[in-house]
Amino acid sequence: MAAKRLPLPKRFNAALTEPAYDRLRALNGKYGLGNNYLLTVLLENLDAFADADRLDAAFEAFIAEYGSPSRDGS
Repeated sequence: MAAKRLPLPKRFNAALTEPAYDRLRALNGKYGLGNNYLLTVLLENLDAFADADRLDAAFEAFIAEYGSPSRDGS
């Protein structure tokens, strides 16, 4: 039986830092999935492996250093 193919209807370009892209390439090397599939697996299963408090702290630290766009799009 042929493997099922997961359709990925949403397309977008994502800019990554070099360290983030290195991690993505390492995951690709380990699992043999493309970037779109790797990001889908990571984001759909984030709650299964990420501690909520540590995730909040990581986002808060990022926002403190780099800021964030306004939520109203301006």
